[in-house]
Amino acid sequence: MQIHNLSEQNSILNTFISEIRDVVIQKDSMRFRRNIERIGEVLAYEMSKSLIYHASTIETPLGKSCVNLFDNDVVLCSILRAGVPLHQGLLNYFDDAENAFISAYRHHRHDPESFEIVVEYLACPNLENKTLILADPMLATGQSLVSTYEALKPFGIPKEIHLVNVIGAQDGIDFIDDYFPKNTHLWIATVDDDLNSQGYIVPGLGDAGDLAFGEKLQR
Repeated sequence: MQIHNLSEQNSILNTFISEIRDVVIQKDSMRFRRNIERIGEVLAYEMSKSLIYHASTIETPLGKSCVNLFDNDVVLCSILRAGVPLHQGLLNYFDDAENAFISAYRHHRHDPESFEIVVEYLACPNLENKTLILADPMLATGQSLVSTYEALKPFGIPKEIHLVNVIGAQDGIDFIDDYFPKNTHLWIATVDDDLNSQGYIVPGLGDAGDLAFGEKLQR
């Protein structure tokens, strides 16, 4: 897997990351969602540099202009519900993309420190020979991405796979590296070192879904 860690170079992305982590600023759920969306836009822009392009001629009111346009059939797939703002940021740039959505959540049976990933809903177009962009803000244990990838397999074999995350734990990155094809690209805004006993990223930012849309009852 090819890892593109955008935090390895300083950019305005640092500001967006600092605000979604800040315990005071993140209380503003609208700003939190917008920052996740802006991070998605930055990740989309960086990812676009790796896509395939073809030469095209555009007719202007005063003549012709030559431009290279990307040639990929893109499908954006986000994990509900935390993935919605990130999905919108990607869609702002890949506005012709097809879209897929999947519900994959942590189900705690008895022990709050153990869980399984449950997939209950999936809407997906044909993925055969297309560019699949799989988006989830938090890459913690990596189990959600793996479960989502397994659920998508009946819809076709993508030409290429791009994983998009805001914050990831190194353990989760190592975990998914064993499951996804070797030519998979991971685009991530920043990487943290640790997971706590409940599988949350440390220092991370908390629960991205709750911060974006409000706290939920546990099932």
